[in-house]
Amino acid sequence: MQTVDSSEIKRWRLILGPSAQEALDQYCEPNSLTREESEMDAALAAIYDDSADLEAGGKRSAGLGASAPRLARWLGDIRTYFREDVVAVIQQDAIERKGLTQLLLEPETLKHVQPSVQLVGTLMSLSEKIPERTKETARAVVRVIVDQIKLELEHDIRQGVLGALNRRSHSPLPHASTIDWKWTLGKNLKNYRPELETIVPERVYFFARGQRSHRWTVIVDLDQSGSMAESVVYGAVMASIFASLPVLKTHLVAFDTQVVDLTERYGNDPVSLLLGVQLGGGTDINKSVAYCQQFIEEPQQTLFIMITDLYEGGNQAQLVRRLTDLVASGVRCLCLLALNYSGNPSYDHDLAKKLAEIGIPCFACSPSRLPELLERTLRGDDLQEVANRISRNSKGSPG
Repeated sequence: MQTVDSSEIKRWRLILGPSAQEALDQYCEPNSLTREESEMDAALAAIYDDSADLEAGGKRSAGLGASAPRLARWLGDIRTYFREDVVAVIQQDAIERKGLTQLLLEPETLKHVQPSVQLVGTLMSLSEKIPERTKETARAVVRVIVDQIKLELEHDIRQGVLGALNRRSHSPLPHASTIDWKWTLGKNLKNYRPELETIVPERVYFFARGQRSHRWTVIVDLDQSGSMAESVVYGAVMASIFASLPVLKTHLVAFDTQVVDLTERYGNDPVSLLLGVQLGGGTDINKSVAYCQQFIEEPQQTLFIMITDLYEGGNQAQLVRRLTDLVASGVRCLCLLALNYSGNPSYDHDLAKKLAEIGIPCFACSPSRLPELLERTLRGDDLQEVANRISRNSKGSPG
């Protein structure tokens, strides 16, 4: 019998679980796991071995059971033996396979959990059930993720927005460092002098140096149905960054079958906002768009961003008519079917096609592409071309 590398056998043993031990023994000498490998095996078995006895006192002591201290030790084990991204996956599997959600309501358990966007989504779904003794711990977990997302996105979003708006505004005050060469040359092509082989401009255009408050209105209309949890997290942080920019007047609205103005309720506090969102329920996009229309004062200076999978439970025909009117008035409208790193979204293809036909591109967008999306949209680039470019560079697919 050919001897196989024992380290490879151990890897397969850890992947397949104890039920595979006998089958694997025939390929090499029976091996015994080290103490560390046994602890890793027990941690994985607690979630993935359906034959393990997970109750207290059962065959496998790594089971989650109902003991918060034992769960805390299990969380410590997986953080010791696995990378951070793998820990997040195992934790999410524990939530889905073993009912860990109820144990997340205990502060001594929650403080040991590896923060992740998926975990924030779970806490959002439990927000009404979180007891007072756990709320501060939950806020701390959500704060970690909010700060991570801000660190990733805030600088580029600010630069993109301010760069786009400053390039759309020209100043009469001459200063060489603020000359808009592209615009100046384009406006003076008629003044080309063949004998001099150069353009003699009649007027030189300059970028605006100051930042006038509320030059644009941005409305973020956020679908808070259960399937949109990750997108809600990124959308809320994105809106809080918008709200910090004096050049933008920002409104954040969330909806299911009801509509809630989150800007008025939570201001610029994305942590409180996320713990106040109620995931789940039906979807009435038409009602939310009708509500958002009240914030449009200058259509041509308004950006309307819908973050939704377009599974409309309300009046779809009226929704399409309403959005058609917005586009015709000059509002720049986008539909993000998903705002996350999770890949292709599930969405209503027929409604997405209808919106694309009236000039509203519908596509999934990874958060890293947001700054480019915002800059190009505010600059006045063709929205469908923007959507195609973003889609090519993101995991999601266009509608």
